[in-house]
Amino acid sequence: MTVLMIGASMLLLFMAVPVFLVFGAGSAGAAILDLNLPWSTLIQVSYAAITKPVLIAIPLFIFSGLAMLRGGIASRLVSMATALVGHWPGGLAISMVLTMGFFAAFCGSILAAITAVGTIMMPKMIEEGYPAPFVIVLAASAALLEALIPPSNAAIVFSALTSVPVSKTFAAGILPGLVLMVLLMALAVWRCRHIRMNQKASRAEIIAAVKAAIPGMFTPVIILGGIYGGLLTPSETAAVAGVWAVFIGFVVHRELTLEGLISALRQTAIATTVIFSIIAMAMFLSVILTYTRAPQEIINYFTDFGVTPMMFWLMLAIICLILGTFIEIVPLFYLTVPIFAAIALSFNLDILHLFVVFTAFAGVGMITPPVCVGIYTAASVVDVSPERAFGEIPLFVLMGIIYGTLMVFTPVLATWLPRVLF
Repeated sequence: MTVLMIGASMLLLFMAVPVFLVFGAGSAGAAILDLNLPWSTLIQVSYAAITKPVLIAIPLFIFSGLAMLRGGIASRLVSMATALVGHWPGGLAISMVLTMGFFAAFCGSILAAITAVGTIMMPKMIEEGYPAPFVIVLAASAALLEALIPPSNAAIVFSALTSVPVSKTFAAGILPGLVLMVLLMALAVWRCRHIRMNQKASRAEIIAAVKAAIPGMFTPVIILGGIYGGLLTPSETAAVAGVWAVFIGFVVHRELTLEGLISALRQTAIATTVIFSIIAMAMFLSVILTYTRAPQEIINYFTDFGVTPMMFWLMLAIICLILGTFIEIVPLFYLTVPIFAAIALSFNLDILHLFVVFTAFAGVGMITPPVCVGIYTAASVVDVSPERAFGEIPLFVLMGIIYGTLMVFTPVLATWLPRVLF
């Protein structure tokens, strides 16, 4: 019966049924019909999963990012980045990557970053002669910074699944996130080296742009300072960041309206509902894994057949690249991280290293068809058919694989900063 339910789930997935229903229908069917578990067990496990205190930070960080978008912070970050590097070869592309990096320190939501920064940068880049397919894929790829640079919803979910403190997971993503920024900027310079450069901003324009962006740039100080200074928990920090974003929008920039605030709250509610629905239904699968002892059996298989850590990393990369093509990053975490974490611990691998490598390879799925939710979101921003961008995808996939491989062989990038801070 379990095999039948797995087959039915795969069929539903290929039929483009929402992922949370795929998890719910397949796993619940197997749990009730094959394992004879009562509905009450599934409901209790799901309720316990979505009421973990650490997950409160997810909607709060999403709201803070949306409030910053409507309060004028995102546009000022774009202006600052453009003033600083807009005259370089591929300057606008570099500016978008930099702005995505800045916005990553405010929000934590990948799709919110594409919408916030892309709405401002992408039409401008296309107008200046940047190829629309390249612009779309660059925006989707740069949004992966949101999964690494804190605060990150991916890091929060990973911590909830592995019981690693969120503060450590946040710290683990900082240096890998900066490395990804450098790689994306280098790719942008090489790909756009023939595009006409903009006129260099004057010193007065640069100073004015930086001054205008300072209130927004102070947000990461609040977030990271509160967490690593031991003053606030991640959830409390997210709440303070949201209040700060509203204050800047209403009082400092005076661009946030009551209508914009209500819209930010509405979009936060929608995004939170999607994420928490996936979490609740994914826990049905977790019940099956627990009762069938599948993780322990997989670990025993690896041990008996003499699998090495390098073979484990290769398997993880292949699975993430394949599943990431069909499943978004949050359900992919819930589907595979519990098993991968158990195997990694059996090899005495650092769990924070696992987070970075997993996120690197799973993030490639944001830009690989058929799901490629990042591509579809970026294409909708500039009203371009997403199929036009598919020709640019192989170059970025290759870069993503190179980046993931680099993360495998440099665990110090993920583990050094958490050790220094803790």
